[in-house]
Amino acid sequence: MILPITVIGHPTLKKVAQDIDKDYPNLGELIKNMYETMHHTEGIGLAAPQVNKSIRLFIIDATPYEETFKETKGFKKTFINAKIVNRTGDIVTMDEGCISIPGIREDVDREETITIQYYDENWEYHEEEYSGIIARIIQHEYDHIDGILFTDRISPLKKMLLRTKIRNISTGKTKAFYKVLLPPVKGKKRVL
Repeated sequence: MILPITVIGHPTLKKVAQDIDKDYPNLGELIKNMYETMHHTEGIGLAAPQVNKSIRLFIIDATPYEETFKETKGFKKTFINAKIVNRTGDIVTMDEGCISIPGIREDVDREETITIQYYDENWEYHEEEYSGIIARIIQHEYDHIDGILFTDRISPLKKMLLRTKIRNISTGKTKAFYKVLLPPVKGKKRVL
């Protein structure tokens, strides 16, 4: 099932998400729906807060980039209760976008290499090191479970210049080709 995407301004995107355990209700179905939603939106990553679930879960399917970035070949993973334990290397600037902020792309600085601990969908524990584009994608999705958007990592001047575009997204004036969940007004859910 394709789920609506929470957009910038929605309070779930600013919360620090909570760890879950293997008995989280319908976890397998949620993961399946998240992959279906991510592919439908043409994304390469999706975090649970982007589907209005404030839990520490994100998925990545970087295989669409394999012609440009060879290290993405076959890279499709589920990250549960992830924790980045180390960030090293040069700071690399690269253009990023996000399905929760449709139509906006900006340069974002991120560390070149990370070490991450997480559980996969089978509750097997992993500690792995990634560099390059994979590290960037993981850091972007990891930010979502910490309540951070890529626009939080750009300069105040750039943010000010984007203010109208961001307001248009959060009020539904900017349309995406997928269903979005706007910030609630007077407690009422708004899906476009």
